Amino acid sequence: MVAESFNKDIEEQGMITASSIDCLSLFVGEWAGEEIIAPSKWGAGGVASSRISARKGLNHYVLTQDYRAVRDGKPWLEVHAVFTFDEQNATYRLFWFDSLGFVPEIPALGQWDGEKLMFIRTSPRGKTRHTYDQFGDESYRLILESSFDDGKTWSRVMHGSYTRTS
Repeated sequence: MVAESFNKDIEEQGMITASSIDCLSLFVGEWAGEEIIAPSKWGAGGVASSRISARKGLNHYVLTQDYRAVRDGKPWLEVHAVFTFDEQNATYRLFWFDSLGFVPEIPALGQWDGEKLMFIRTSPRGKTRHTYDQFGDESYRLILESSFDDGKTWSRVMHGSYTRTS
């Protein structure tokens, strides 16, 4: 049922099924980011600076990502994310744990279309769409959008650009 809902969301966004490209390797390394945060029910809008450390593990089947963001010189958000690829179902999965206390009930399912990696997380609070795109040799972009009407409309929560530092 979750997969069917995700596939419906993906079809509506014009995405294609995941390819055999290991796009998770694009994220390995140390990153610095600048982000624009939109006002939301979780806090005021503004800008943030972030640091991301991402590494492959468990025989390269898993990517772990540790994220820390600072706003106005103070720690603002921390995230520990775990990305995997389910070869049997040709689907990426994202487990997202953050300092706001949002604990994943189920992993977000994702698809890679050769240019962008998109996940949709679903919880009792609504849906959050993660879109990773604009991959360069040393950079990428992340857009987070939320929906509180089961994906009928989406509002941008954050967009950030990240540059590899090592």
